[in-house]
Amino acid sequence: MSPRPKVGLDLATILETAGELADQYGMQEVTLANLAKKLMIRPPSLYNHFDGLPGLRKQLAIYAIERINEELANAAIGVSGTEAVIAISKAYVNFARKHPGIYEATLFAPDPEDEDVQRAGAKIVNLTIRVLKAFNLEGDYSLHAVRGFRSILHGFSSLEQRGGFKLSLDLDESLEIVMRAFLKGIAA
Repeated sequence: MSPRPKVGLDLATILETAGELADQYGMQEVTLANLAKKLMIRPPSLYNHFDGLPGLRKQLAIYAIERINEELANAAIGVSGTEAVIAISKAYVNFARKHPGIYEATLFAPDPEDEDVQRAGAKIVNLTIRVLKAFNLEGDYSLHAVRGFRSILHGFSSLEQRGGFKLSLDLDESLEIVMRAFLKGIAA
């Protein structure tokens, strides 16, 4: 018996379900067939919401970027300077810990130069620039600092996800030490 289509299925529900698949099984398992099966619909029904697997990956990347931005923005509320940077650093790494597949989706956009993907990513860049303003960064230097910040957080998250930190040291403490060193470096 074929699955019966769900009435009122919207893009938000589809992306949430795709995110669950990604978190549970990894991005490689986020296919139209697997997603349709989990949603109990036929795969062609997904084409009403996006254009095939590239469209799904684009929408899931935007969804993931927006979720990360929301976590970072919430972490920055009520703190400033070094404490704000530490807070959003921990929020970023914790998001990658809790949602490894959704986090991975940020890297799976078929075209990272796509306007919609860029617009979503710009929110995180702008938030990070605002948080780093306390360090009197100007012009292009602030963007270089954002790149460094993201590189540290992505590297830390990726290494942790792949079991790269085997020593019995507290990972959050390591992250804080690295971020404080980064901040001293950009302030110099």
